[in-house]
Amino acid sequence: MRRTIVAGNWKMNKNVGEAVELAKAVVQATKGASTETVVCPAYPCLVPVRDAIAGSHVVLGAQDVYFEPKGAFTGKVSCDMLKSAGVVYVIIGHSEQRQYFHETNEGVNKKVKAALAAGLLPIICVGETIEEREAGKTEAVVRDHVAGAYAGLSKDDALRTVIAYEPVWAIGTGKTATPEMAQEVHAFIRKLLVELYDAGTAEAIRIQYGGSMKPSNAKELLAQQDIDGGLIGGAALKADDFKGIVLA
Repeated sequence: MRRTIVAGNWKMNKNVGEAVELAKAVVQATKGASTETVVCPAYPCLVPVRDAIAGSHVVLGAQDVYFEPKGAFTGKVSCDMLKSAGVVYVIIGHSEQRQYFHETNEGVNKKVKAALAAGLLPIICVGETIEEREAGKTEAVVRDHVAGAYAGLSKDDALRTVIAYEPVWAIGTGKTATPEMAQEVHAFIRKLLVELYDAGTAEAIRIQYGGSMKPSNAKELLAQQDIDGGLIGGAALKADDFKGIVLA
């Protein structure tokens, strides 16, 4: 059985005080949940949030990382820095990184390898834009993203990753893929993992849905066979909304 994992990506929201307040509220709101619960605040908030969730069931994640261990890379953060701040999970290849900061499959792959080498657990994002979906390229794009991210990764490495399927057209637009549409792509991703590794590995890797999951649609989405959780944006910024998804 794959344990459901719900991760809140707070993006560029919440200052330190607000992040600590939200983290404490999430701990209280989701207490007793069987779901693995992750919060991913902005870099300046990592240590204060770590302290706020210490001793609880909530796990700390980061929103990105750089693949070099150290050096003259102004504005970047290394795997070792994240580890020293108490980070467990790290989001890699988010659609906004691809869209705004020119993230490539090669860069994603380097980050994934660096994260795994450092003992971090990558949440690897894949997914198509509205133009790609309407052009019938969903499977081609997803295949490209998955193959690029997992290039050169052993089966043991792959088993330490989580995939987040992001239909980019459904993020922050109010549009949501139907549960059936989401399940179709999740099943396709699992099939790709069978091709890359084997059926056992594919069955073990968790695949989150990252397309505007909300309390109102979470239960139906999470009931799908191959949807193992959610990577949550807007709904993660309010503890009650996040609770509704975690408890679904």
